[in-house]
Amino acid sequence: MEIFGTGGRAPWCRLREVMAVIHEVPFEPAIVAPESIVGPVQWFVFRKRELLVTAAGSLPTKEILDEHRLGPESSLYLGMQGDTHCFAARLPDGSTPPPGMTYRDLRSLFASIEPHIHQIAGRAVQLLDWEQTHQLCGACGQPTEPSTIDRSRVCSDCGLAQFPRLAPAIIVTVERDDEILLARSPHFPPGLYSTLAGFVEPGESVEECVAREVREEVGVEVDQIRYFDSQPWPFPNSLMLGFTTTWKSGEIQIDGQEIVDARWFHCDDMPTRFPGNISISQWLIDDFLRRRAGR
Repeated sequence: MEIFGTGGRAPWCRLREVMAVIHEVPFEPAIVAPESIVGPVQWFVFRKRELLVTAAGSLPTKEILDEHRLGPESSLYLGMQGDTHCFAARLPDGSTPPPGMTYRDLRSLFASIEPHIHQIAGRAVQLLDWEQTHQLCGACGQPTEPSTIDRSRVCSDCGLAQFPRLAPAIIVTVERDDEILLARSPHFPPGLYSTLAGFVEPGESVEECVAREVREEVGVEVDQIRYFDSQPWPFPNSLMLGFTTTWKSGEIQIDGQEIVDARWFHCDDMPTRFPGNISISQWLIDDFLRRRAGR
């Protein structure tokens, strides 16, 4: 599972500091927009899974959308960030951006937009995808309609309610004294290493998943499995559950498919890492470095 690490030699970014920024003004989700909108409005506009932004990373206003006749194929009310009403909209696949704007994948925006904006954008793109792929009932094939009481689409014939899909996944550091085990996915840019991750299987606890994923991907056994924190991860629709572990036994043996290289790195000699400070993989690695700095 592809999860990126921390960035360059940038200052450490502790998880609690980032989450404090995200939750400084709590987001209040809602299903149906008020009949009368009072206050500012923020639109999260997507073409497929790419967000419409300016070169500086700001979002378009409704006036810009109207001026350039960018009528959405579909739209959803997300809720409120403070006093700001948030909407998600999907444009046709062939839409061209207005002058001075572009479509960007959310991964590429890690270092250029505020964490709370990135998190709402992640919510938006997941809900837009879910709405598009659940127009018909999975049981009988009849059309579905959005519920007015919860975030679901309900079959007009058999009544089956379909909710947004959410896939729980673990992400984990493996520590051995002053070393941390990091690995490379085949999709990573050259030289980049990060933490291990994988999806929880049916009937499996998250702790069992941690031990299994580490064993399958790098061939070592771990213990002292401790919960760290969690993060919504919209690539495409995961909830990342972070853990720290300590090495128990075994030598590194990569699977050669999900992992193409894995190594122990000393805390004073870390590899290249991705820029930005938004992903939980970054926070896990920074937590390891912070604790080793105080040794």
